[in-house]
Amino acid sequence: MKPSTQSNADDRAVSPVIGVILMVAITVILAAVIGTFVLGLGDQLGDTAPQASFDIESSNASSVNITKTGGQAIPVDDLVISVDGTRDDDANTSISDDWQTGETVTYSDLTVSDDSTIQLIHDPSGNVIFEGTADLS
Repeated sequence: MKPSTQSNADDRAVSPVIGVILMVAITVILAAVIGTFVLGLGDQLGDTAPQASFDIESSNASSVNITKTGGQAIPVDDLVISVDGTRDDDANTSISDDWQTGETVTYSDLTVSDDSTIQLIHDPSGNVIFEGTADLS
């Protein structure tokens, strides 16, 4: 007769298998985290575009009036206007500090045609934060 304190050989194999699986999982997770920082992917997370909403109030052949209708304040120097895919870094604006909700900014010295696509680009992140269509009528 066998003593009851002696363990069965089949029961003992479960613990090492689970241990090996856990060690492999921990190794994979650590490799992924270290690889992310070594490749520099963690540095790209800091530049995000601000959240805001805009509306084109009016436009003519040389200027566009855009009203900020909501969202956080944005330094107008961080924004670049694009007309039909062409950035205009030299466009003049009617304000020089933070663009607050309810304010209308006039971008002038532009070449705008009817149904031109107008984009506001957040220059530090490179993201388009607004896209609308000019209406010259």
